[in-house]
Amino acid sequence: MIKIKLNTMKKIIFTLLSFIIVLSTVSAQKGINFNHTYPGGGRLLMTVDSSAKNVYYDIYFPNQPNTSFSYLPEVDSVSIQIYFRKKDSVEHYRYTILADNKPIVVNKAINKAGLKDFDRGDELSSFTTLGIFPIKGKMITTLVYSIENPLDIEKSVFYGKPIPRAKIEVLTTSFATESGVDYNYITQPKERVDLTFTENDDELTVVKERTDIDYLYFTSIKDKKTDKIVFESTSWLYGSYLNKAGKLSPYIKIDKSVFKKSGDYEIIVQPLIDWTNCLDCDISAKELEKCITRNTLSIKLDEENYTKKELLIYTLIAAFSIGLVFLIILYFIKKRTKKRLAEKEQQKNIAKLKLNSIRSQLNPHFLFNALAGIQSLMNKNEIDKANTYLSKFGRLTRNVLDDKELISLSREEALLDDYLQMEQLRFGFTYEIDHAGNLDLDNIVIPSMLLQPFVENAVKHGMSQKASDGKVIITFIKQANDLVLTVTDNGNGFDTGKKLNGLGLVLSESRLALLNSVYKENRFILAIQSTTNGTKISLTLTDWL
Repeated sequence: MIKIKLNTMKKIIFTLLSFIIVLSTVSAQKGINFNHTYPGGGRLLMTVDSSAKNVYYDIYFPNQPNTSFSYLPEVDSVSIQIYFRKKDSVEHYRYTILADNKPIVVNKAINKAGLKDFDRGDELSSFTTLGIFPIKGKMITTLVYSIENPLDIEKSVFYGKPIPRAKIEVLTTSFATESGVDYNYITQPKERVDLTFTENDDELTVVKERTDIDYLYFTSIKDKKTDKIVFESTSWLYGSYLNKAGKLSPYIKIDKSVFKKSGDYEIIVQPLIDWTNCLDCDISAKELEKCITRNTLSIKLDEENYTKKELLIYTLIAAFSIGLVFLIILYFIKKRTKKRLAEKEQQKNIAKLKLNSIRSQLNPHFLFNALAGIQSLMNKNEIDKANTYLSKFGRLTRNVLDDKELISLSREEALLDDYLQMEQLRFGFTYEIDHAGNLDLDNIVIPSMLLQPFVENAVKHGMSQKASDGKVIITFIKQANDLVLTVTDNGNGFDTGKKLNGLGLVLSESRLALLNSVYKENRFILAIQSTTNGTKISLTLTDWL
């Protein structure tokens, strides 16, 4: 009797469990839209609630090529199917299903009897449903492989939980020591961390809290001053850091050279999901921010680093600045030089005007003396000499009145020769005009009538007393780069200590002073030696040749 009651009780319990499972399946199938199929990773397909939004499906990651991730934040249930091509050996395939890492199905073979054919367009395939699973707040993981290649496992993760914000557990900087490498640790870093990189430091390590979905996160570093991303990494390393549970924590290494300058940088750890690539995307930025970790690093560098582009820019800026400064300096130098030249030109013009004024005074003085000579000859009734004097005077007058500032030495010699021939008719003295053989008289120029007042003075004050015994010698000599002009007479001389009263000599001294102001690179030096035996006047034009 007891045995019958136990069997009856077992049947009742089994019937109730079967009824509950059927009701759950019917309830789950009620909201699923089987007409809209999503890729589920590998050879899996999935269908979800008809009203579900924000379905992010079949996401792959650079460091997990055989792992597919589907994020289903608003899905209640998911139906997972598996399909095969006609050439696939279905009997070799096995699958495992886990809910929150707890096994539901382990190494189960495919039920070939449950396969249904469907046309994929390019070929005829078959599929079967692995099950319908509540996904809200859960993570369903499937592992599919063939016993012919058991290491090639296709992993698909269906994630119905809110994606947790990554947590940075440790920041470390490494530096070289005599015995190898040592580290500075910052555990449980705050949102803002002050970090100094010395010359010995070489890298920064970011250690993240271990989770089941580490592969989902990627890390970037942003320069907050320029708002530019200076570093990105989509993979995590394992092997150097153990958490409290004794498991390896994921970490990344960042070379110090990433931080070019001191300042604030932001470490950003966030899911590697394209938030715009989904069906009916409407997740707000506020919701997305809940799964993003941000830490600010206030970096201080002992040595600033510069990129080639920055070096080029700074070089161009420096070159431009130097060039600009040079142009400004050059502008002011040119302006000042121009002003100086204008002032010099003005002074030169003033000096020239004064020279012309002196020449205009010398010419009448010369003409008056010449006319006095003609008058003297006529008073002595020396008509022939007066006529000869007059003809030479006419030619000499034309040359004297020619308003040229500079004339050649050969022309100066001709003028002096004409003048001395005229005066020779009156006084009967003798004269010589000598010049060195190394002087090119035609190509050497001097101020016009430079010697004439001194020659005239020698004739008037020296030869008038000596008559036929008088002698005048004029020489042109080259001494190094100097031109030396001399006028020597054997007159009675004069006292050089007394102030000169002759208008011609006074005007000549004034003219020489003006010439020295015009020709600043050259000097006109006058030397007068006079005794009772005669007078010698030397005029040196320095660096003239």
